[in-house]
Amino acid sequence: MLNLFAFGDVEMIFNSYTYLLLFLPFALLGFSIAARIKLRAGFTWLVLASLFYYGWWNPDPTQPWRPWYVLLIVGSCVGNFLSGNFIAKHRNTSPGKAILVIGIVLNLLLLGYFKYTGFVANILQHFTGWPTTVPTVVLALGISFFTFQQIAYLVDAWRGETEEYHFTDYMLFVSFWPQLIAGPIVHHKEMLPQFKRETWRNHRWVDASAGLSILLIGLFKKVVIADNAAPIASSIFNLAAAADGRDPTIVEAWAGAIAYSVQIYFDFSGYSDMAIGSARLFGIRLPLNFHSPYKATSIVDFWRRWHITLSRFLRDYLYIPLGGNRKGKSRRYINLLITMILGGFWHGAGFTYLLWGLLHGLYLCANNAWAFFRKKHNIPALPKPLAIGITFIFVVIAWVPFRAGTFELGASGSYLKALDITRTMFASMFGFNGFELWPDRSGYVVKDSHAMRACLVVIFCWILPNTQQFMRRYQPAIDPSKFEDYNLGPRRWWQWRPTTGWFIFNLLMMCVTIHQFDKLSEFIYFQF
Repeated sequence: MLNLFAFGDVEMIFNSYTYLLLFLPFALLGFSIAARIKLRAGFTWLVLASLFYYGWWNPDPTQPWRPWYVLLIVGSCVGNFLSGNFIAKHRNTSPGKAILVIGIVLNLLLLGYFKYTGFVANILQHFTGWPTTVPTVVLALGISFFTFQQIAYLVDAWRGETEEYHFTDYMLFVSFWPQLIAGPIVHHKEMLPQFKRETWRNHRWVDASAGLSILLIGLFKKVVIADNAAPIASSIFNLAAAADGRDPTIVEAWAGAIAYSVQIYFDFSGYSDMAIGSARLFGIRLPLNFHSPYKATSIVDFWRRWHITLSRFLRDYLYIPLGGNRKGKSRRYINLLITMILGGFWHGAGFTYLLWGLLHGLYLCANNAWAFFRKKHNIPALPKPLAIGITFIFVVIAWVPFRAGTFELGASGSYLKALDITRTMFASMFGFNGFELWPDRSGYVVKDSHAMRACLVVIFCWILPNTQQFMRRYQPAIDPSKFEDYNLGPRRWWQWRPTTGWFIFNLLMMCVTIHQFDKLSEFIYFQF
């Protein structure tokens, strides 16, 4: 069992006893009491709880706790709130435009300092020998997410799409802990109107039961599936990283890549569910951020389903301002490549993340070129199972440099090591290191049976309904109806309802999760 307060240098993550048994119940109790007095008091309590949650993190447990990172997010909120109000009142004027530019630049500089200082210093050191030592800058929690949210707010203020919001509401919009550390990247038009409604008073028991069920589903995905796939992927990638070891066989390499695909799928899906479930306990709906991406029939469809709010931000605030598809096919492909490369760089300050973004940019260009060619020559669409299979293979290939990125961003990592691991894995996957299927028992790094079981989990991604479909009648997220497979018609027997039977199901799922709850592991997207 885990020590209740043993966290080392990690934050209060969703799959910890402290979050589940102490923080979340206490925050819910305080909100219930405060909101009965006045709704504004309830949301003020949530702001304070969010700052406490954020401030719990201490990057160096050997040193006394300091408030600098709490002051960072509060200062960022104050500066952007005041800037947004000024911009909204001075739209289409030189002072308003100046504040908009200054606000965006300051936000990007803040993000750049915390996230990319080490990356730039490493490049300079490699080519010039300066600086002699690479500075260590601790990445502030959630800065990638709350920076993007506030840049969108400033741009929308310039466009005239914001209102005169109360500062407490704005603070909650930015700092609300379920989405603060790893998204979704929420939009002010989605969140702030919710803070003015008191519908939670009439639906609090439905919100509580639905929210708790979604939370348990997410916890199950993380603890039972993702955390059990992780050692298999890690063992095979570590084999590729070993300078004095053998290269993975072709089957090992594919098993490692697919095991990581399973891990990151259920890790991110589990986090997204736990974020939505946590927010729903307070009567707040977050936007959908994950919708069965391995059921995608194309890479374009994949990005409509994977990290949906990031895709939306990149489209609305980068791809379209660059010109989108309005300036010809060549410019469209260039814009796609720029958008996806920067999207990869947003994920991690490393060359492997740039490579991951580049691969997806090339995929999207090829996808659009194929769609144009198919339409021009009246070529029928591929059968859906075949389209899903091809898309999945290309996604798995791109996950290889993404996973290798952990060897670049680690304390003793380097981009040369990460790129070499990527090269080794690709060489093994495509037969350049031979066609040996699985090593003999003396060469095992992972038992073949364990690896095969992890890989077969992909089948469940394809055949089972996702959380949004499972909870469909209770609208777990904001408007997922744009997905065709969300509208399933009449109620199905397998869809959740607040009944005794489903309570027992939740209880059994919780028991299985507790049985596996013997380790503490961060969500993958918490590092971004």
